[in-house]
Amino acid sequence: MAIYARFEHNKKKSYGTVADGRVDELQGGLFEPPRFTGRQFPIEEVKLLAPCEPLKVLAVGQNYISHLGERKTPKNPEIFYKPISSLQDPAGPIEIPADAEDVHFEGELVVVIGKTVRNATREEAAEAVFGVTCGNDVSERNWQRGAGKDVQWWRAKGCDTFAPMGPVIVTGVDYSNLLLTTRVNGKVMQQQCTSDLIFDVPTVISFLSRYLTLTQGDVIYTGTPGNTRAMKPGDVAEVEIEGIGTLRNPVI
Repeated sequence: MAIYARFEHNKKKSYGTVADGRVDELQGGLFEPPRFTGRQFPIEEVKLLAPCEPLKVLAVGQNYISHLGERKTPKNPEIFYKPISSLQDPAGPIEIPADAEDVHFEGELVVVIGKTVRNATREEAAEAVFGVTCGNDVSERNWQRGAGKDVQWWRAKGCDTFAPMGPVIVTGVDYSNLLLTTRVNGKVMQQQCTSDLIFDVPTVISFLSRYLTLTQGDVIYTGTPGNTRAMKPGDVAEVEIEGIGTLRNPVI
């Protein structure tokens, strides 16, 4: 198992490995053979950034029975895009647009693709996973399915800061059975294991790769469990996943 972070120190952005409360700076990118600069920083002295720089941000809707309500179980993974500009750093604020009415948290496991795949089998899809992190698929329900519904989810799912991700990427962990907990202001709002996903990670990647070439660094938000509620300025949303860590973002 290895833990990777993307961070900023003295205005320089770098990747590094995390261990024993420190970050060891890497010379190259996330997917290159690790070569260290020799510089080490206490983790509290760096600014953690969204832990990778994807070309695509994909997400799965309706992927836990507990989140479906009265909707039927989908036959295939229900996929949508979130723009790259929606990504937000760990500890960065979730910004509610002035005319938004019903902005919800959605705690999710996020998968980071480690190699290019197209038309992947389940086995090839599993091998394409570099690691996992925590994500919050922030969603404006009025623009998604309310009176102000748009034809597409470009606003509902895609506003700036609507895709917090982090704090780190963990490799080598069994992501098929991790406990996911979402809290708002310290109160547990969602809690379920990733083993309850309707479509597991290899199935999602294999399905996506029939139609899209997935490349290094692409991320997939895998779906949220249970019920979600509106957030308001002053709230703090936390997504904690066993074995990964806690993604914490204030709401403004």
